[in-house]
Amino acid sequence: MIETAYIPSSGITGKLKRLKARLLERDPLAISPEQLVISITFDDFPKSAVKAGRAELEKRGWRGTWYAAAGFAGTDTHHGRMFDADDLRQLEEAGHEIACHTLNHTDLGQASAEVTRAQTEANREALQQLGLKSGLPAFAYPFGEASPSSKRVLSSRFKTLRGVRPGINRKGDDRNLLKAVGMDGSESGLMKAHAFIDEGMARPGWLIFYAHDIQSSPTEWGCTPDEFAGLLDHIQKSGAKVLPVTPAYRWLTAS
Repeated sequence: MIETAYIPSSGITGKLKRLKARLLERDPLAISPEQLVISITFDDFPKSAVKAGRAELEKRGWRGTWYAAAGFAGTDTHHGRMFDADDLRQLEEAGHEIACHTLNHTDLGQASAEVTRAQTEANREALQQLGLKSGLPAFAYPFGEASPSSKRVLSSRFKTLRGVRPGINRKGDDRNLLKAVGMDGSESGLMKAHAFIDEGMARPGWLIFYAHDIQSSPTEWGCTPDEFAGLLDHIQKSGAKVLPVTPAYRWLTAS
């Protein structure tokens, strides 16, 4: 069963679970960039993001990272029509990075180690069957939900593991649960996204954005094409170095 719409665990239990995931199985980053580095990523991902997101990135000479859950391929969700094999092929041929989710978008904050392994390997195999040629070096937790167990299982399989806790990644932050900022939340959410760019210009680090649908009437997890383009314009004016997740990680750790 593919998990789509989702209500995260709330209350003290949910807060303690997320705190435990943040504190345990950490792999601290050793980065101190003098220039803001930004990665643009897409989760799940809908065709609207392929159409609008790819065009706006490539217009600026940039490439993004696309976290694909193969169970969504060719289906319709609350985000609209989802990616298919042709989208994967075109993105990969254009130099974008295809990265890994779980096959069925499973919440790894609650899954066992065995389910975590099975879901990620099944996703890798399914994407290869769809024609993917690259090695899926990066991973994002569906819904941003992780556990010490899932971090331990995945940390040796992927160069980076990304969550959805907002912030800029700097020295000491966790490679196994990277911070990321959503391009969503209507006007107030987009204002916060813009503010993170300004913060990164004043105090450089690695800022990872993530998007879902990009359409004229977006879901609460999406944005409009104009909002997306406006954020990219702000990034361009900032002078930040823009790279997909894995090239950004390599550049940051080699510096």
